[in-house]
Amino acid sequence: MANDDIKSLTEEIVENSNENIEIKEKVRDDTNKIFKKYKIKDIVFLAIMAACMLVTGAIMPLVGQIPVFGIVQVCLGLQFSIFPVIGLMKVRKPGALLFMSLCCGIVLVFMNSIMFFCILLCAFIVELLVILIFRGYNKDRASLFSGIFYFPLTLPFLYVYYNFLYSWSGEEGEAVNAFIGSSAGVAVGMSVAVLAVCTLGSVIGVLIARELKKSGVMKR
Repeated sequence: MANDDIKSLTEEIVENSNENIEIKEKVRDDTNKIFKKYKIKDIVFLAIMAACMLVTGAIMPLVGQIPVFGIVQVCLGLQFSIFPVIGLMKVRKPGALLFMSLCCGIVLVFMNSIMFFCILLCAFIVELLVILIFRGYNKDRASLFSGIFYFPLTLPFLYVYYNFLYSWSGEEGEAVNAFIGSSAGVAVGMSVAVLAVCTLGSVIGVLIARELKKSGVMKR
């Protein structure tokens, strides 16, 4: 009788062990997947991050008419790198940066339509690079990479657009003139400044996200 109890207990332990192994393998497989399903809470969190970007970027109309190449990107670089990085470290799924850009672009399209298409294009390029280089956002450095290069990428696209693809009549204001009339040296110098600001913002975003996770405020 005792042997039967021991045998039954052993079988139960083995069965539970196999179930635990299967659960761990399933969790590991889900973690390693590149493309993952979105949940409502993911969409809500990303929308909140996009709203934070827009609210803290309310100075855009004030600096938009200053005739200095890249002045908008310098002034908005911190918030357009901090909040995307926090969003990506919470929602580690391809398309997260694109979704945040879309939420911001819906508002920006009424102020500057080309900026709407520009940030969407830059988000798409960065997302593609993250998939090719890091195979998704499972690692913190993938989110850091996105935050560093996302906003600075708008500068070369705007420079090419306004200098080679845009027919300027002079009615659009000083902001367009800043791109058309800027020298290559100024463009390079301001681009480096924007990259430095976004690098700082991305590092701050990573540190904030890690602290939020440690405190349990932001769970994966």
